[in-house]
Amino acid sequence: MHLKQGPAEEDLINYCKTGSLKHQEMLYKRFYGYAMGISLRYCATRDDALEVTNDAFIKAFNAIKSFNNDKPFKAWLRTIIVNTAIDRRRKDLKLLQNTDLENAAAISYDVTVFEQLNTYDLLKLMQQLPPVQLTIFNLYEIDGYSHDEIAKMLALSASSSRVYLARAKEKLRSIINKEQQSHG
Repeated sequence: MHLKQGPAEEDLINYCKTGSLKHQEMLYKRFYGYAMGISLRYCATRDDALEVTNDAFIKAFNAIKSFNNDKPFKAWLRTIIVNTAIDRRRKDLKLLQNTDLENAAAISYDVTVFEQLNTYDLLKLMQQLPPVQLTIFNLYEIDGYSHDEIAKMLALSASSSRVYLARAKEKLRSIINKEQQSHG
C-alpha cells in the first residue's frame, strides 16, 4: 500500500508563502503532532496545549513570508511554539512575582533520580509542577535556554530562574520518592 506524501516540505512552505489556504492546512496537518508535543510540555491541560498550538500556527502563517528556506523549518516553528506558550504563561508569572526569590537558598537534588525515568514518566510528573516551575524546567532542561535567556523571556532575574528550576527539580524528586514509597 502506497501512501500519498504530498508536496515536499520546501514546496509546501513556498506555497504557504503565497497565502494558499490549502497548503497551510497541509502544513498544519504535517506538523500538528510535533507542535502539540511541544505545547503539551508547557501547558497544564490538553485544551491549553491545543490553544497554544493553534495560536502558534496562526503566528507562523502570518510570519512565513519572512522564513528563510535555508534554515530548518522545525526549529523556526519550535521557537514560535515555545514563545507562544511563554506569552500565555506571562500573566501567571506576573501574579507570582510578589515572592522574593532573590534571597532564597538553592535546593540541592539527586541527579540519579531523574536519570532513571523514561520520557513519558517525566512528562507525566512535570504536569504536577506549578506553571512557573514547569515553564522554567522546560526552557532550561529540555529546550536548552540559559538562565539569562529565560530571565529576559519571562521578565525576571536569572537568579530567580535558578531558584524556580531548583524548586521544580526538588518537587519532581519529592513526587518520585512518594511514588516509589507507594509502590515499594
